Amino acid sequence: MAKSENFFIYGRNPVEEALQNQPAEIDKIYVKNNIKPSSYQNISELASTNDVPLVKVPGPKIFSLVGKVNDQGFVAQMSTVAYTPFFDWVETLIMSNNPAVLLLHGIEDPHNFGAILRSAAASGMDAVIIPMQNQAPVNATVFKTSAGTAGRIPVIRIHDINQGIKDLTATGFSIVGLDGSGKKSLWEADFHKPVAFLVGSEGEGIHPENLKRCDEVIHIPMQNNVESLNASVSAALVSYEWMRQNPATDS
Repeated sequence: MAKSENFFIYGRNPVEEALQNQPAEIDKIYVKNNIKPSSYQNISELASTNDVPLVKVPGPKIFSLVGKVNDQGFVAQMSTVAYTPFFDWVETLIMSNNPAVLLLHGIEDPHNFGAILRSAAASGMDAVIIPMQNQAPVNATVFKTSAGTAGRIPVIRIHDINQGIKDLTATGFSIVGLDGSGKKSLWEADFHKPVAFLVGSEGEGIHPENLKRCDEVIHIPMQNNVESLNASVSAALVSYEWMRQNPATDS
């Protein structure tokens, strides 16, 4: 697996989620020393079970690690963030089950990226695919915003969107772009097939050349002269419409 540099996640729930879902990637947990042990018993037990060191430290130490954030007195030092290689992931797919992915095109705001990961996990997406350039990595802000769900589905990092579209198409996915220019609305689209939803950047949307590479372009219906939605909101809407059309995926 490809790895990124060390980083920290913070907050009680994200730290607990990381212990539950990816303990092998946690080097150490720091807990502010004025917090009563009885208030974080589950974190202590999970850390002990998974042989993750838990260290009580003063507040200034927490501040030195993550700065002025709402850390709630809990910080986990993550040794690595694992990205799943595209073709390793493809080998696990059952195409007859109509898998779906979000293919992100320049989501540079980590809060939007974290929200997208959370919606993707909650709606049963099979993966989120991101390019190496012009894209927020899975960092502490992303993990925090995702409420710890970043490790629940594969995050695949590819060289660029063009190659991603080619590889997904060759695998058997239909590429569906989300753009206001789409003639068909989200409610009219048929997602009973393997589908990759191309979600554009917050400011510029999907590049025109990549729109041409889509098998279909759809728009999200809006009223009151609203021109567009936040990228994370658009991703959530299409993810849940896909789940609605494929109820067998809802566990």
